Amino acid sequence: MISSKLANFEELKYICVMLIDDKSFIKRHYQDLSRQIWRNRALILLGPRRAGKTTLLTNYLKTLPEGSYFLGDGGEFSLQEIFSSRSLTKMRQSLPAGVKTLALDEAQQIPHIGESIKLLVDHESDLQIILTGSASFALAGQIGEPLVGRQITLSILPVAQMELAQNLTPIALRERLPDFLVYGAYPEVLTTPDLSGKKRILQELVNSYLLKDILEFERVKNSRVIFRLLQLLAFQVSGQVSLRELSNNLDLDYKTVDRYLDLLEKCFIVKRLGGFSRNLRKEIHKKAKYFFFDNGVMNAVTANFNDLSLRADVGQLWENWLMMERFKRRMLLGEYANEYFWRTWDGQEVDLVEERDGKLYGFEFKYQKKARPVAAWLEAYPGQASWTLVNRDNYLDFLGVTADAKGDQ
Repeated sequence: MISSKLANFEELKYICVMLIDDKSFIKRHYQDLSRQIWRNRALILLGPRRAGKTTLLTNYLKTLPEGSYFLGDGGEFSLQEIFSSRSLTKMRQSLPAGVKTLALDEAQQIPHIGESIKLLVDHESDLQIILTGSASFALAGQIGEPLVGRQITLSILPVAQMELAQNLTPIALRERLPDFLVYGAYPEVLTTPDLSGKKRILQELVNSYLLKDILEFERVKNSRVIFRLLQLLAFQVSGQVSLRELSNNLDLDYKTVDRYLDLLEKCFIVKRLGGFSRNLRKEIHKKAKYFFFDNGVMNAVTANFNDLSLRADVGQLWENWLMMERFKRRMLLGEYANEYFWRTWDGQEVDLVEERDGKLYGFEFKYQKKARPVAAWLEAYPGQASWTLVNRDNYLDFLGVTADAKGDQ
C-alpha cells in the first residue's frame, strides 16, 4: 500500500510532467473566449508580458473552423502598414474571404490601431475582433478614447490559484505553497520543473520584458533608477511607503517618483493600496502600501530565491501573495470592492479591508496560525465591520478554491 505522502509526491510528479508536455494544460478562467465576445465590441486581452495572452488566444482559435479566422502578429511590417492606415477599404481587402474572426497579437506595435479597430467595429458588425496587448496599449492611449463603448477588456495576469485548481487538487496546491511564495505563478515558471530554470526565467522577465513598455513609451532613459525603485518597494512590501523617502533615496523629484509609481502600476508590476479612514483622527490614510503582482518578480528584483526556512521575510511574502491572489479572485469572479489597509497611529492594523455593499470586511494575514481579533477595528465601525484571520488552514477558502468557499468571506 502506498503511503499518502508518497501518493502526493507521485501526483505532483505526474502533474509536473503533464504541465511540461502540454503547456495548454494550465486552464485559464477565460479559456473559452467566445463567452466574452459581444456584438459590436472588440475584445482586448490586456496584461503584463509573458502572462499567457498569446497562448490563450491561439488555443481559442484552434477551436474555430479552419479558414474562419485570421491571426496576425502586430510586429509584422505588412500588417502595421495595413492596420495603421486607418483605411477601411485597405483593411477589408487584406482579410481573406469568409473570415469571421480577426485576431491581432501584440497589437500595441501597430500605430493608430485603436482608430483602425474603431472603423472595423462600426462598419463590420459580423466580424469578431480580438486583440492582445501589453501595458503599452494603456500607456500610449491607443485603446482609450478611440474605442470608448466599443471594447471589452480582460486583464490576463499571472495564473491565479482559482485557475490552478482546475488542474491541481487542494492537496497538491498546499504542497506547492512554498514554491508559489518564492517563484510566483507566471505560466512559464509554473511549467518549468527545475528551480534553476525558474530563476533564469524570472531574471530574464525582469531584465528584458517587464520594464520594456515604460522604457519604450514613456521615454524613461535610466532603467537603473526604475529598477532601484522596484528594489526599494520590494524591501518595503506590507509596510507604508513614503514618497519623500523614496525621493531622497533615489535623488529624484517627488513628482517624478510619483509618476514612476503610476507607470509601474499601469504595467501590472506593482499595485497600490491606500489607507482606509472615515476621518477618525487616529487613523492613518495619507500613506500607501505597494504590493507586487507576482511574488517571483518581487524575489527576482531582490535576487533572493532562498527557501522559506532561510528567510526572515516569510510574513511579507505571505501577505503580498494573498493580497494579489485575492485581487485576482475578485477580478475573475467579477466581485467589485474598494480595497484598503487600516492602521491607527498607535499601531492597530488590519491588513486588508474590502468595502462591499455597505459593509467592511477586514482580513488579517498570518503565516503562523494564531492571531487575536483587532478590537479597535471592530469598535471603530460597530455593526459594519468584520474581522477574519487568514492563515494556512483556511487560505484556500479565502481564495475561492475549495467547494465550501463562501462569497461573503
